[in-house]
Amino acid sequence: MIDLDLSQPPFTLLDEPGRERVRQGVDLAYFDRDEIILEAGQPGEYVFLIHKGEVAEIDATQPAARERIGHYTQGDLFGAISILNGKSRYRFRAEQESLCYLMPRALFLELCDAYLPFAEFFRQSLAHKARLLTEQRAEGGVTMAGFMLAMVKECMREPLVVPAATTIAEAVVTINERHADSLLVKRRGCHGMITKTDLLNALVIDERGRDTPLEELGHAELITVTPEKYLFEALVIMTRHKVERVVVIDQHQPVGVVELTDVLSYFSSRSYVVSLQVEQADSLEALAAASRRTPELVSALMAQGVKLRFSMGLLAALNGRIINKAWGFLIDERYHADSCLMVMGSEGRGEQILKTDQDNGLILADDLEWPDCAEQMQSLTETLVELGYPLCPGNIMVSNPEWVGTVTQWKQRIARWVEARDGDSLMKLAIMLDSHAVAGNPALLDRVRDDLFAQCSGNDLLLSYFARTILRFSTPLTLFGSLKRPQHGIDIKKGGIFPIVHGVRVMALERGIRPTSTLERLEALAADGRLEPRFAEDLAEALALFTELRLKQQLERREDEEGGEHSPDRVVVQELSSLERDLLREALHIVKDFKQRLSHRFHLEYS
Repeated sequence: MIDLDLSQPPFTLLDEPGRERVRQGVDLAYFDRDEIILEAGQPGEYVFLIHKGEVAEIDATQPAARERIGHYTQGDLFGAISILNGKSRYRFRAEQESLCYLMPRALFLELCDAYLPFAEFFRQSLAHKARLLTEQRAEGGVTMAGFMLAMVKECMREPLVVPAATTIAEAVVTINERHADSLLVKRRGCHGMITKTDLLNALVIDERGRDTPLEELGHAELITVTPEKYLFEALVIMTRHKVERVVVIDQHQPVGVVELTDVLSYFSSRSYVVSLQVEQADSLEALAAASRRTPELVSALMAQGVKLRFSMGLLAALNGRIINKAWGFLIDERYHADSCLMVMGSEGRGEQILKTDQDNGLILADDLEWPDCAEQMQSLTETLVELGYPLCPGNIMVSNPEWVGTVTQWKQRIARWVEARDGDSLMKLAIMLDSHAVAGNPALLDRVRDDLFAQCSGNDLLLSYFARTILRFSTPLTLFGSLKRPQHGIDIKKGGIFPIVHGVRVMALERGIRPTSTLERLEALAADGRLEPRFAEDLAEALALFTELRLKQQLERREDEEGGEHSPDRVVVQELSSLERDLLREALHIVKDFKQRLSHRFHLEYS
């Protein structure tokens, strides 16, 4: 029996008896340098697991410069698809002296029949493989299935619905008897919400009588979810809308209520109390204390295998609330309706998890008089530094007058940027495209962005200039399609994240798509027919993989106080697992394909 390492997928999809069958059934073979291991068109007889050496995957139909499309090293598998398809599509050649474990065709097919997840592994898209990697990383037995797939219907309370004629006294009795914090008031086929606090204010502050019917009290607008929503999404919605409960609606009728405390208890992790601490902060000091706990929350999300999209959604909502509350503490309320604080960059797209440099700006109503605006914005910038948001090296902050202006001034700036089309102007257009309102009046930002789309969407020359930036950084693949492996690592931000984010941004601008999130833009582009749904999904999963690898580096750097000069954007390929390398290579090929499509669409080959 051969003792080989079966601790990586797809062998982790087998149980111990299945892995024992592998150990009993494989053999070891030696291949000399340049020896053909598997020829194109040849029936697949073995699955090969490399023990030592390197193997090239070659498309013999391509010119010599482009024939090498894959590269396999220790721990990598090849040959399984050849068995499933009946013959090999490509040639596999030893790049150096190699030792491979050979799993016979019959044994492989037996395992596929006996273990469906094992069989599915070889037919999966990048999206499925990425999900497998996420679950594999979950610690302490807590997987995405147990943590992320909890539904709202599993945590909702039965709604307390009372008629509009119910008196305040009757409502208090009902709430106390049911140990609830709120009830729904039905009036003319519609529902509104009354909370304990509303009842207390009506009696004490408004001096309403005990017999006052609830229909005379103001009803809070309902924030709703459906029973099939993920519980984690409900938490994001509560954070974004600044509420502590949502109403569950099914077929236009309330069927439940989910309280924030219920959600936090369900997840049973103290890290999630960060959301509650942010909401309850009644001073800048308390807000800073809650803000300092967000890295702890990120670590908990990563450890529990939470899908990155949900993590980004929660952290974006939390960061938005932190900045919004800081604005509320510092800025006089009389200016709120006539100003809009916006965040930009990855924060504006909702794609930043750990706190990043400040990228923000301010839009003012044309007729607003605010004499000490500059001093207030300087104070806001300094406060955000105290809350953990470093100064922007490019000075894109509200403390810089260039990023403060009236609606008219912003429209004039956009017109100048469109006309200039130089690198700095195009960068500023990209920043504004990703802008998102976090405080004040968001309608002001809508007016500015409407003007931006009006000036840019139909401007083919501008779009071509705008798209050229995706060619600025090369994709870190060798001429033969394998991963580059410099000792200092590959820059995952320049080589992977930026081409997807900016390429999708250009396409969204062209099609007039308003969301700022790259993932939402991809969904809209697929719905619009601009991208095939499968390719849009692969781009989304590639972006998630790059972001997760980068985040992993950032977290390790935070834990290692001797982090040195190693950039968190650089990923050392040699330190990745076999599955991670396989995913990274596949994701970078998707980026390469996307760049070629953009080059063709915007005629970048003539740039």
